[in-house]
Amino acid sequence: MSTASTEGNRRFVRRLLPVAGGSLVAAAGALIAVGCFLGLYVRPTSDDWCAAWKSRDLGVLGITHDFYATQNGRITNAFLSGIVYGDGLAGMKILPTVIAVAFTVGLVLLGIRFLRCLGVNPPVLLLVAASLAVQAVIYYGGTRSYQVLLWAPATISHTIPSVIGVWALLLGIWTVRQPRAAVRAGGFAAAFLIGFAIGTLSESFSLVSGLLAACVGLLAVPRLKLAQTWHPFTWCLLWCSGIVCGLIVLTTSPGARWRRAQQPPKESMLSAGELRGTYEDWLHMWDTVTGQWAYLGAAAVGVLLGLGAGLAAPVPAPGKRESGRAVPRKMLVALLLLPVPVVVLGSFAVVVGLRSGYGPSGWTYARTWTNYLVPMELALCAYGVLLGVWARRYLARQGVAVALPAGIVVAAGLTLASLAVLVPSVKQLTTATVTRAVAWDAQNSRIRTEAAAGATDLGYRPMYIGSLAEPFFTSDYRRDWVAACVSTWYGIERIHRL
Repeated sequence: MSTASTEGNRRFVRRLLPVAGGSLVAAAGALIAVGCFLGLYVRPTSDDWCAAWKSRDLGVLGITHDFYATQNGRITNAFLSGIVYGDGLAGMKILPTVIAVAFTVGLVLLGIRFLRCLGVNPPVLLLVAASLAVQAVIYYGGTRSYQVLLWAPATISHTIPSVIGVWALLLGIWTVRQPRAAVRAGGFAAAFLIGFAIGTLSESFSLVSGLLAACVGLLAVPRLKLAQTWHPFTWCLLWCSGIVCGLIVLTTSPGARWRRAQQPPKESMLSAGELRGTYEDWLHMWDTVTGQWAYLGAAAVGVLLGLGAGLAAPVPAPGKRESGRAVPRKMLVALLLLPVPVVVLGSFAVVVGLRSGYGPSGWTYARTWTNYLVPMELALCAYGVLLGVWARRYLARQGVAVALPAGIVVAAGLTLASLAVLVPSVKQLTTATVTRAVAWDAQNSRIRTEAAAGATDLGYRPMYIGSLAEPFFTSDYRRDWVAACVSTWYGIERIHRL
């Protein structure tokens, strides 16, 4: 191929990439923006009622003590709940936007680190597109979209931990590269403290992130010659130590002991029957996950990112960073293979926890799947990037002019198709959320007017959304904790069904 033809092809590709990246940013960004906008129409349901009145009446420290002493021992979870609900209902309305923005920035920064380790130039537009596309399939690809993004108790327990995990990973990468011992010591201390917070925030994410950190720490032992110093091992060890300490505080708390006492006697989780039931639940869960092919959009956008990376500048030799310092190839291979056992074993650990806490139907609590779906989607995206980088280099050597533009179009098209699959669920979510908000506001106005007039027993019409509990979910009013929290929120004695 002539030099002029090659240069013309490169110019065409450089014009094509912004179009592909911009289209994906617009499409995925629109889906994320809808979720952020719907936050304004979020109204209390289920656990919202209890967290709202406790945050209002007890304060942040009060609700934290209440969770530790009487609920479940999740003190970090309670502390964040106190912040979210501390100003009435405003916090729960802006929480989806805070999550989306923090997740996007964290994923873009993580993507820059990853691409530089591969020796390619990070294209920011494509990184933003990949970050938004991955988030879109995580938020809307499952069976409980409302709980994953809009319902504050679930986002605090199962979505925010993933956001914290991404930023903690960035902190870890920054820490182990610091030449000054005092700065590294601060990063190591932060690893323990954040790990402890995670241990008292979400048991599911603690298991998944602890498994990942333990595996990385073992691979980072200098004797294996995959890492040159003990810094990565130390960071992972402190992260796992923090998680273990947090889980110990959680499981030994009065609240956790009380919660376990409410559960009926059952077989040991290690019995043959329970293990068989857990394995079947695990298969059912993965049957649901693999039935949603939109999750493959993460791999498609990764391919696009790999194809486009490095075209704006000369590509360093394979296995070299842009600074020219060698990247251990064995370490890179090990880290890329690591997500497979982490996702498989982590998802099984999540099912074990769900079955232990909720019984045979526990696996259907899909909001908890986010804890392993996030690393799964990031791994798919990373694999796609590797495939795209390899394909671009191979095509450059072969001199096939039309293949690279065609690959970009196909990868962008597949990503757009995966996002298009999510549109019906987003539309349904929008209709349900807005409709409920309008009805809830009318009922809230009526109840407050009647309560101000001195009424103590008021009518309430349940407004179900997101497969969550509402008042009168049980026929025994004494066991109806949702109704009790609604009554306390409005300052009345009780409610009755309309």
